[in-house]
Amino acid sequence: MMIRGCTVKLLPFQWKQDGYVQGKIMLMTVTLFPIRLFIAAFMMLLAWPFAFLASVGRSETTVEPQCLWRRLVDIILKIIMRVMWFAGGFHWISVKGRRALPAEAPILTLAPHSSYFDAIPVTMTMASIVMKAESKDIPLWGTLIKYIRPVFVSRSDQDSRKKTVEEIKRRAHSGGEWPQIMIFPEGTCTNRSCLITFKPGAFIPAVPVQPVVIRYPNKLVRFLTFDILWLTLCQLHNEFEIEFLPIYTPSEEEKKNPALFAINVRRIMAKALGVPITDYSFEDCQLAMAEGQLRLPVDTCLLEFAKLVRRLGLKPQNTEKVLQEYGNRARKLEGQKLNLDDFAQILDLPVSDMLRDMFALFDEHEDNCMDIREYVIALSVVCRPAKTLETMKLAFKMFEAEENGAVTESELAVILKTALGVAHLSVSRLFTAIDAEDTGKITFGTSLY
Repeated sequence: MMIRGCTVKLLPFQWKQDGYVQGKIMLMTVTLFPIRLFIAAFMMLLAWPFAFLASVGRSETTVEPQCLWRRLVDIILKIIMRVMWFAGGFHWISVKGRRALPAEAPILTLAPHSSYFDAIPVTMTMASIVMKAESKDIPLWGTLIKYIRPVFVSRSDQDSRKKTVEEIKRRAHSGGEWPQIMIFPEGTCTNRSCLITFKPGAFIPAVPVQPVVIRYPNKLVRFLTFDILWLTLCQLHNEFEIEFLPIYTPSEEEKKNPALFAINVRRIMAKALGVPITDYSFEDCQLAMAEGQLRLPVDTCLLEFAKLVRRLGLKPQNTEKVLQEYGNRARKLEGQKLNLDDFAQILDLPVSDMLRDMFALFDEHEDNCMDIREYVIALSVVCRPAKTLETMKLAFKMFEAEENGAVTESELAVILKTALGVAHLSVSRLFTAIDAEDTGKITFGTSLY
């Protein structure tokens, strides 16, 4: 599989630790951290009865006028949450710009999303968010979540995504009656070094949105993602900055094209943050971080392949069935090389620039030929990144000889290069270790032991 113009660079956190910093963190871990954790838990317990009382008898489908005592509860909860963040080390929370009214901008788009602390704007505004339906059943936490009237997404409901979009649209077009909805359009956590592709959910309602950017000015946590929770709670003090950017009103073209709407809003937010944008998406992050027997290298070409799969609409609904059908067809071809027209015919697609780009990924020798088996392997990795053994089993089935079900060293190299999305890979030592009897061939069964 070719690597041409699709290198993915991961930006590792570079922080030169000195003895003072290391010693301070070790000391705070055993002294300050437990205290902060206790106070944060106490504040959540304190908030629970207020959230429970304010939620009793409240309709989930309509919005009642905010009476005086509910407004008072809202203020109390905001104070409790602010004390909780203060105890967690966020002594200074800077707010820039003016937050729009719900009637002006029903939806707030926040980025970048990098940690649990990105919930600070939610507790400051008590805006609604989109959450898993299972969250409302969590003791204590579920009551606090229900208070902000979130839009729930159910994993067990196949139509949940459609219903979620319809609910967001319904609230967004209520004329400001419903609380604003805060949405992290990236859909996943990043390291804040860039903005990845925005998902369209916040932009489908075609209403004005207010972009909101989040910053962590503290130099020790500026580039951290998953370590930020531990490190922040061990710091003496931390900083958090929220900036409400001007309201973005979509044009008629953007109202008809949510993807264009999302691209333009992302560009404005990236400019405000001073970071670049990238076309990689939530699905690409899932692929890169998927747990499996094979971990993708930083220079993998599979992220570029995955992007083309989505754009060409090649990701199957019934993954297992389609992959098996592709595998059977590829096995019958017995390594026969295909040109671009043959490839297009198999995929039942017209020849296009995007299809040419995909074909080029497998045209290793640039002779306008490819092996369809490599496409099937790459598609299997993209569609089921955590099922490495299933991908290997499918690959062996396509490459193995009919008489003994075995593959050669060169065939194993092709399989692993394609599964990892790299141009060069030496498998000699691996093959020798598996081929204990020195037969020059291995089977899927022997490769497991």
